[in-house]
Amino acid sequence: MPEFFRPRLRTVLLIVNLAVLILPLGSLLFFRIYENQLVRQTESELISQGAVLAAAYRQEVLERQDDLSDYGHKTQPPKTQKLGDFDYVPIIAQLDLTAADPLPDRADGTMPTTSPDAIALAAGKKLTAIISEARKSTLAGLKILDYNGVAVAGRFEVGQSFAHVREVGLALNGKYASVIRERETSARLPSWSGISRSTGIRIFVAYPIIHSDRLLGVAYLSRTPNSILQHMYAQRQKVILAALTIVGLTLLLALLTSATISRPINRLIKRAGKISEGDIEAMKPMQRPGTQEMALLSKSFSDMALSLHDRSEYIRDFASHVSHEFKTPLTSIQGAAELLGEHYDTMSDDERTRFISNIQGDTNRLRQLVTRLLDQARADSVTPDGGATNISDGLIALKAAYAGVEIVPAEGLVSLSRENFSTVFSNLIENSLHHNASTVEITATTNSDMVSFIVSDDGDGISAANRDKIFTPFFTTRRANGGTGLGLGIVQSLVEAHGGSVEILPAEIGATFKVTLPLAFA
Repeated sequence: MPEFFRPRLRTVLLIVNLAVLILPLGSLLFFRIYENQLVRQTESELISQGAVLAAAYRQEVLERQDDLSDYGHKTQPPKTQKLGDFDYVPIIAQLDLTAADPLPDRADGTMPTTSPDAIALAAGKKLTAIISEARKSTLAGLKILDYNGVAVAGRFEVGQSFAHVREVGLALNGKYASVIRERETSARLPSWSGISRSTGIRIFVAYPIIHSDRLLGVAYLSRTPNSILQHMYAQRQKVILAALTIVGLTLLLALLTSATISRPINRLIKRAGKISEGDIEAMKPMQRPGTQEMALLSKSFSDMALSLHDRSEYIRDFASHVSHEFKTPLTSIQGAAELLGEHYDTMSDDERTRFISNIQGDTNRLRQLVTRLLDQARADSVTPDGGATNISDGLIALKAAYAGVEIVPAEGLVSLSRENFSTVFSNLIENSLHHNASTVEITATTNSDMVSFIVSDDGDGISAANRDKIFTPFFTTRRANGGTGLGLGIVQSLVEAHGGSVEILPAEIGATFKVTLPLAFA
């Protein structure tokens, strides 16, 4: 089965936490960007209206004053750009609600030091009706100021000077100016209106009216931008779609958390319940664990369950074998003792001797069984201690301890303590000798990081029917001669505990075993 990508649990939690963090911050950023766009949109609309008012006022002044060379104030002509054969003066909305705090509310007009220009008053009077009609649709404050900053057209404040106002002062110098100011209102706003800054501000635009190099006046406009809440209500279908998208993302996060954390944990809990009921299939690792940590947890849980199951099976079988092995000699001892107790006086000396000899023989067998069981228990529970044995020295010691042993040593260290090395190969040699072998040859060869020992003899060999049973505890063909059937089991337990393996190889004469163990590196 292919290995699919599984994120780490901390990665999943990081994604979820970041998403939880980003959603409100993203919403706040969206509100600010959207609100600033509404401010820019309002400024653009005021620029358009100002351009129309400036053109109309310029035309009215030209009708009343043919020669404008001495009219108004001299100023820098605006820079024009070409669009085909058409010259235009680009004015781009420049306000940024997030750049700075709004200015205070606009100051009231003051009485001018000089009277308004007569031509400007006449032109303004002509435009007042147009301004009043336009205001009904645009809801904007529209004023025309003469070249001294005195209002000559508008709904109110005609005849008052606004030259002291910042944006008007810039426009009187021939520069377009726009500002955001705080808006004072007597109407009580709802509490939820605080979500939008545009509910308490007003946009002011001062558009210089220039003809050639002469400043004729200023178109002064103002309007409150749309509240973001009002605009969102107008665009409620899009807002609902965006809200549904956010809800969908939240649900996806919940599903991600459930699929990668909650569900695997619940499945693991159910598996634990099934394992306690004896379901072996539940011991397998989960197919879709979700995350790497859950996959490792599932595998570790499965390995633990299988290990406990195998250990339980081993203990049950071992107990069964032990009880069987102990039962025969104990029964024999009990029978002999009962006969001696009941018929001791009537038995002949030979009969007494034979029964006593049987009791001693069975007692010795029990002692030997206990000793081998202790060896088997130590072998089953052995833990590699990092010990190592020189291969050549270990084989030479075996050759000296047993007659008929021939060796072909190799250089290197094997990952097995000297005591366990001796136990493994002593059991193999004694197994050969017990099956009438006169010669046992041990050959060691190293390959990469492993060493292989071939142990062959010229004894009776192993029949095909018994080849699959020889490592089974208590299996022996020498029970009548005192065999316990534990020697090869001890060998297998020790070798596998140290990361090796033992197997029987085909042989024409006698028996051949192959023991593979890892090399130790100094």
